[in-house]
Amino acid sequence: MSDQSLQTGADIPRRRLGRLLETATAIGFGGAPLGDLYALLDEETAVHTVTTALDLGIGLIDTSPLYGHGLSEHRIGAALRLRPRAKPMISSKVGRVMEPFSHWHDGSGYLGGFRHAARFDYSYDGAMRSLEQSALRLGVSGFDIVHIHDVDIWTHGAEMIEQRFREAMDGAYRALDELRSAGAIRAVGLGVNEAVMCERFARAGDFDVMMLAGRYSLLEQPALATFMPLAQEKGIGLLLGGIFNSGILATGAAPGARYNYREAPPEIVAKVRRLEAVCTAHGVRLADAALHFVLAHPAVASVVMGAVCPQEVEAQVRSLRAVPPPDLWPELKKAGLLAEEAPTPA
Repeated sequence: MSDQSLQTGADIPRRRLGRLLETATAIGFGGAPLGDLYALLDEETAVHTVTTALDLGIGLIDTSPLYGHGLSEHRIGAALRLRPRAKPMISSKVGRVMEPFSHWHDGSGYLGGFRHAARFDYSYDGAMRSLEQSALRLGVSGFDIVHIHDVDIWTHGAEMIEQRFREAMDGAYRALDELRSAGAIRAVGLGVNEAVMCERFARAGDFDVMMLAGRYSLLEQPALATFMPLAQEKGIGLLLGGIFNSGILATGAAPGARYNYREAPPEIVAKVRRLEAVCTAHGVRLADAALHFVLAHPAVASVVMGAVCPQEVEAQVRSLRAVPPPDLWPELKKAGLLAEEAPTPA
């Protein structure tokens, strides 16, 4: 481990995971970048990144078959075998089945990864097959959380969303509900990019956990008005991904900064510059403000962040410890940069 000051990582706070008896560490490790999302990663470094997270006390590991078409799960599995005593919460997803013998084609958005074709399958059998594949890649015999993945307009388009929603509730949800009843998984979840779909699923089924990416952040809070109160009402533990909106809240308004997986448009760059200016005036890093803001909402159990090297994981733990001064938040609201009703750190 490169930073000796972070070796006592067991002090990462834990938070109640909705109505479950389980608690999750306030920050979790997200496996999307380990699938060679934006760059081809060195295998040893990728595995070391995960073991660093475990060594620092991060107790939630989230991944998906989508991430590198199985490569992320494979690398996380290697790390778990190197740290058999760690026992983190393991979270993966269903909704896609990998087909090793089918024709691989680009278009997944991943620069690298396994050359296994991905096929959407939200059926009962498809969910069971997907989960079996994930267990083999990870080398585990059970899961703490399994999310139904990407049932949103962003992924499927408005013309397909009704069909996908029905498939997911009639198939994948039924499979996960049975596995939960049998004790094979602890929690049924949903992982999407749209708060409105979280609300719809929350009203349609009995979900323990939901992972929402990008829709509650320092930059934007569309989930605040209706979904987050609903999650609290139903006791749904909320995991947040994409709290840097694909990068711009981590890098700042730098040339080529990403927003929603693409180059940030001018209006987003302009707002981030204003956020940066207020943070700088208070001696706060933008990334630190972004993390502590989202953790202030009582519905949030954990913030899941990706990393591609051990140093990035170490920086995230430092960020958790870098508590911004309380006078930052009123200034951001006064400048119209935060919703007035948004909870902020005490």
